[in-house]
Amino acid sequence: MTENNSKFDVFFYEAFAEEEKALRHYLKSDIKAGFTWKTIQEYNVSTSPAPVISIRTQSVIPESWSTRLSAILSRSTGYDHIRDYIQKTGANIKTGHLPKYCSRAVAEQAMLLWMNLLRKIPQQTRNFSTFHRDNLTGYETENKTLLIVGVGNIGFEISKIANSLGMNVFGVDIDQKHRSIKYVSLEYGLKNSDIIVCAMNLTSENSGYFRYDVLKNAKKGSIFINISRGEFSPAADILRLVDEAHLSGVALDVYNNEKELAISLREKKPSSNEEVLATLKLSEYLNVILTPHNAFNTLEAVERKAAQSIEQIENLFAHDFFLWPVP
Repeated sequence: MTENNSKFDVFFYEAFAEEEKALRHYLKSDIKAGFTWKTIQEYNVSTSPAPVISIRTQSVIPESWSTRLSAILSRSTGYDHIRDYIQKTGANIKTGHLPKYCSRAVAEQAMLLWMNLLRKIPQQTRNFSTFHRDNLTGYETENKTLLIVGVGNIGFEISKIANSLGMNVFGVDIDQKHRSIKYVSLEYGLKNSDIIVCAMNLTSENSGYFRYDVLKNAKKGSIFINISRGEFSPAADILRLVDEAHLSGVALDVYNNEKELAISLREKKPSSNEEVLATLKLSEYLNVILTPHNAFNTLEAVERKAAQSIEQIENLFAHDFFLWPVP
């Protein structure tokens, strides 16, 4: 490791209370660690507080830090934001990510979202005050067709849950590695599915994948869910499809321009960003469910995440490399 004149050996950004507690539990006493729930831009320091930092997906690492950092750990299954930073700066920084700590948690959240939309739970909750049941008739999941776009670790867990519910499952993926999945083309899947779940990995080529003209080809009245990355589903396009009643329901746990959205909401600051404004408009609809990038957040997943994070950090300090490097 490089010479360390900082107060901390490692600094964890975007570590909410439960995660910080779990990280401290696994952390050895000889490693000096700092924590904040804030992103790098919210924490607002001119230089890195440690030679090793760990972030999730909302932090923007300043380019000026590239000569001061020795390592970056992404505490998420995705790592495109870390890889993009290294490519942009050309920095010689060790980078790591976490393996399959949250696949089941995210898959269960996807299931909860489509079931809530099918059964009109937001509308039912609103109508409790009057006890009226008009226009509250929902749908059962059995025999409904689910399209999973991106059948990786999370997508495969979603398929297992859907199969146990008696649903018909289609998959769209370049790598058709699961024999139990019926793979179809995107065009066929969109036209023949009741529920569409985005579980893809983000690359520079597939950003905006579920834009308006693509989802307009989906079966009218279908439900769209994104528990992967917000860049796949532009909020303005989703809003338009809901307004046109082409999509009967939408659930999002991730957002395009998520960094700006999170800061705007936390600091109660108005935004002129079109995507932020479209997301805020969607939050007013009863057939839309928005959650704060929290699908991964179960006690079980937090424990796995914390254990794997500290295992990564300890191996870095002991052997100067991450066990699970960013490829």
